[in-house]
Amino acid sequence: MTTRTDAELFELMKTTLYTAVVGDILDTVGRTHQFLPPNIQPMQPHMRIAGRAMPVLVSDVYGAQQKPFGYMTEALDQLEPGEVWVGTRIVQSVAMWGEMLTATSQHRGAVGAVVDGYHRDTAQILPRDFPVFSWGGYAQDSSVRTAVRDYRVPVEVGGVRIAPGDLVFGDMDGVLVIPRDVEDEVIEASLAKASTENLVAKAIDEGMSATEAFARFGVL
Repeated sequence: MTTRTDAELFELMKTTLYTAVVGDILDTVGRTHQFLPPNIQPMQPHMRIAGRAMPVLVSDVYGAQQKPFGYMTEALDQLEPGEVWVGTRIVQSVAMWGEMLTATSQHRGAVGAVVDGYHRDTAQILPRDFPVFSWGGYAQDSSVRTAVRDYRVPVEVGGVRIAPGDLVFGDMDGVLVIPRDVEDEVIEASLAKASTENLVAKAIDEGMSATEAFARFGVL
């Protein structure tokens, strides 16, 4: 198996792979429920994310708390280079990500954020070109409505289990999670499939029928 640093792996994923091909491979190894809910989308279509999950457990609160935001600042200050903040869903409609979280995350070397909810401060985040995946922009504050209960713990988003250190990969077609125990197998098979799909597209562009292409290459 090819040995790569995490930085090399993340760059390879962002430049060579895409969520569709990785999702197909996850299906073939029996991991058929790895895509996060489809309403979690990038702030801009060009944004891509690849990194290690730092899951954050968020819950609803109703009014001012003795410890505002719970352990949010502690979680931010524990982010490590190459990590992705992954925040769980709450009931209330509030912004779960914003400018100050983005600034701190960038300073810590994190590579993106994925929240099962809204973001705000869009105009301030966009110039930073920090990949944020969310439901979209909505400015209502979270300070009296949410609290971070724990972090760097296993969570579920849309029924997808996410453990600390799992690979998180996202593009304009969504976000998926690659569990550590199948990571090497999935990445290598995805690279091979992406290469084959390039050959198929070239063959079809040159006049080959879809039926013949599928029979010859086994992908479509």
